[in-house]
Amino acid sequence: MKTLVIGGTRFFGIHMVNELLAQGHDVTIATRGKVADEYGDSVRRIIIDRTNETSMKNALSGRHYDVVIDKIAYCSNDIKYVMEVIDCDKYIHMSSTAVYELKHINTVESDFDGVSKELIWCDRKAFSYEEIKRQAECALWQEYSDRNWIAVRYPFVIGKDDYTKRLLFYVEHTMKSIPMNIDNLDYQMGYIRSDEAGKFMAFLIDKDIRGALNGSSDGTISIREIIEYVEKMTGTKAVLDKTGENAPYNGEPEYSINTEKAKSLGFRFSVLQDWIYGLLDYYIQLVNVQ
Repeated sequence: MKTLVIGGTRFFGIHMVNELLAQGHDVTIATRGKVADEYGDSVRRIIIDRTNETSMKNALSGRHYDVVIDKIAYCSNDIKYVMEVIDCDKYIHMSSTAVYELKHINTVESDFDGVSKELIWCDRKAFSYEEIKRQAECALWQEYSDRNWIAVRYPFVIGKDDYTKRLLFYVEHTMKSIPMNIDNLDYQMGYIRSDEAGKFMAFLIDKDIRGALNGSSDGTISIREIIEYVEKMTGTKAVLDKTGENAPYNGEPEYSINTEKAKSLGFRFSVLQDWIYGLLDYYIQLVNVQ
């Protein structure tokens, strides 16, 4: 399929593009052109300014793609700048489980209503991350309901290539006895591994489904379980203190993400407990050699 990827040169976007290429798709990536990529002659390239309406119009008008995968649409204006100019048979939006006003155990797609919520055309700095992602989906649900689109919702994406280093925070602070302020120590939470996040996006390009779609590894884990594993493997002791550094996942509720809709398409997610301890081992070694 002739596929346009907006973004795709960072983190799990790299896994996604590599999977698309492995499947034999004709891939074009649209980026600012400021970050070198690893794809060589395997892809075509378009230079865009993602937040500039004129740039998007000039770069994309008159082009047809079977599928557009938009990794970097954060707000309603980002959606509009693509949907008003691009000609495509399917549009896949990288959304987030942050759209759910309150995640909970067994969070399902219908827990966020993008139809009834007021749509506000906005830029990325207008609201919090959670709200601008909701507005991006509201644009799809309300203004482009007649188009063939999917909004993929992931929880935290983690892996060896995670540039946010949020999980590494807990490993490093535990091993170095740096005080941490954690407000949800025993809450069970969900994650997805970065390579799997990329593969699922690529998996969807020829699937006959519309609307919102959750993706997540099966199972959950608490921050306490993570810390206790690091303590056990390193002989160190975490310092938990309300005056310590605020932990990255503070404010998150206890939740799990229901992926039955995705599984009905034939995709099977990995089991979180099967790989997260190996990832923690990798981070432990990383801290040891610092």
